[in-house]
Order: sequence, then C-alpha cells, then structure tokens
Amino acid sequence: MTDQPPSDRTADLEARIADLEKRSNWRETMNEGRSGVETAFWAAVHSLFPEEARKHLKVAGREQLLAARVYLDKWIARLDEEESAAAEGRPHETIEIE
Repeated sequence: MTDQPPSDRTADLEARIADLEKRSNWRETMNEGRSGVETAFWAAVHSLFPEEARKHLKVAGREQLLAARVYLDKWIARLDEEESAAAEGRPHETIEIE
C-alpha cells in the first residue's frame, strides 16, 4: 500500500480518472474521419509531446496553411489576370440563334 492519507489518495485517483476520461474523449474526437495511419500518428504525437509542445505544433501547422493560402491566392490571381488579358485580345464572336 501507500503512505498517503485516504483523502490524498482519493484525490490522486480522481485526477487520474479525469485524465483518462479526457484522453479517451480526445481519441474519439480525433478518430472521426481519419484513416488508421492518421489516427496512429496523432495518438503518437499526443502521447510523446507535452501539451505545450502540441499547442506550438498546432500553431505552426496553422501558419504553414496560411502561407500556402497566400501562395495559392497569388497563383489564382495571376491565372485570372492572364485569362482577362487573353479575353481582351480576342475578337468577339456573334452567334445567331434561329
């Protein structure tokens, strides 16, 4: 047995149970719509990295997505400009409908 008074031991056990429930709920949420490989990856990240590190990883991932968005928006704008320039140079064609 342990040297802890019963009240301390009870509080410790309740905290451990709450942590297990939290992890269980996290796994259920993370598994929705994910493949087995993704689920295994995120389970490993969750178990290997402390919470603070996971927060930084999440922020870093978001920043990478924002950077990709800027790149894609610029690419789309360039394609739109090329289309507009090409459309302005084309003669208009009239199509008669009977």
